[in-house]
Amino acid sequence: MKVRSLSAIALVTSVLASAMAYAQQSPAARPDLNAIPEKMPFNLPFGPPISIDRAESLVQAAIAEAKKRGWEMSVAVVDPNGDLKAFGRMDGAQFASISISQHKARVAARYRRPTRAFEDAVQKFGFNYVLTLDDIIASRGGIPLVDDGKIIGAIGCSGGAGSQDEAVCTVAANAINK
Repeated sequence: MKVRSLSAIALVTSVLASAMAYAQQSPAARPDLNAIPEKMPFNLPFGPPISIDRAESLVQAAIAEAKKRGWEMSVAVVDPNGDLKAFGRMDGAQFASISISQHKARVAARYRRPTRAFEDAVQKFGFNYVLTLDDIIASRGGIPLVDDGKIIGAIGCSGGAGSQDEAVCTVAANAINK
């Protein structure tokens, strides 16, 4: 019983210490939610959807990068609306990564920004309200595909740590995002 009580006290103490550290974080460390930007952030126009040939080549590029690193992944490419255009799941990739890769790609396309922006909003800045937005995934590995200044779709990768997913997606996305 004493061990449980001591564990509970330690847990509460660590949670309070974390909360106090967050509260003491300088205002400069967190974006000002009341600031009114001059221009709309992430305001790239939507363009024509990515072709099936390009979408499939991006899936293959991502899979090649994942194989090179020894990581099993699922890779999804979507059109600007977030609808699936091409998909690949490597042998041994976890089944959960199928829908997660598609979710990351869909969010990156529809919100016109990498999913890392949502991860940072929650993890770095504590903006938990972001999690209430429709269809959000606050995890790295979704990157918009921009051709001639317009979003033609997005790529999403899943199966590893967020940093691994993002690394594989970035290699493939760089074939278009120059």
